[in-house]
Amino acid sequence: MKLKIVCPDRRLMPTRAHATDAGLDLRCALDFGITLRPGERMLVDTGVAVDIPAGYVGLVHPRSGHAHKYGITVNNAPGTIDSGYVGNVLVNLINHGSETVALEYGERIAQLIIQRV
Repeated sequence: MKLKIVCPDRRLMPTRAHATDAGLDLRCALDFGITLRPGERMLVDTGVAVDIPAGYVGLVHPRSGHAHKYGITVNNAPGTIDSGYVGNVLVNLINHGSETVALEYGERIAQLIIQRV
């Protein structure tokens, strides 16, 4: 499988924290970051476009650390990126916590898993 990733800002390039990790970390690409109030949801641009080959799907999962610490999760987890999708990857975040949470530019917000279907 050959996955093509387009990311003009190398700081936003999806990466694995460890070589054995299943998911690639996706980051917030909004210049001034975001603020999510309790109960608020927002589509967050990652600055990344992917070209997923036929026979595979991209699944966008929450980061467990954000979910545990702040109540931030992916609203439609897992989000699905079909092989025919060609636009920027957006992450549908929601704040289930009781505090307002700020996420900075370049901060890891979700993870992308590529899986055969």
